[in-house]
Amino acid sequence: MSISAVEINIPSATSVTVSQDSLSVDLSDGRTIVVPIGWFPRLSYASSKERQNWRLIGGGHGIHWVDIDEDISVEGLLAGRQSGESQSSFKKWLQTRQHGLTSV
Repeated sequence: MSISAVEINIPSATSVTVSQDSLSVDLSDGRTIVVPIGWFPRLSYASSKERQNWRLIGGGHGIHWVDIDEDISVEGLLAGRQSGESQSSFKKWLQTRQHGLTSV
């Protein structure tokens, strides 16, 4: 018996929109994936200005928000993965923000 490997091509992100409720990512294959912003607590707590300050990384295979130190991969979005950040890490980040600091 032989097993053949299936190669999966992950499309790249071409555009990102973050609203109060959702993260919307346009993909190079014409699809748009929309997920609840609640999946990513740092985005939920970010200001509108911070949410708009993103850039594509890895040739569009990821999205980075410098102001909140958040990275999200297209592959993770397609797989339905929510933030993997631990509660303790998020709480530490949130406390830092509440004290007026912008970086962890």
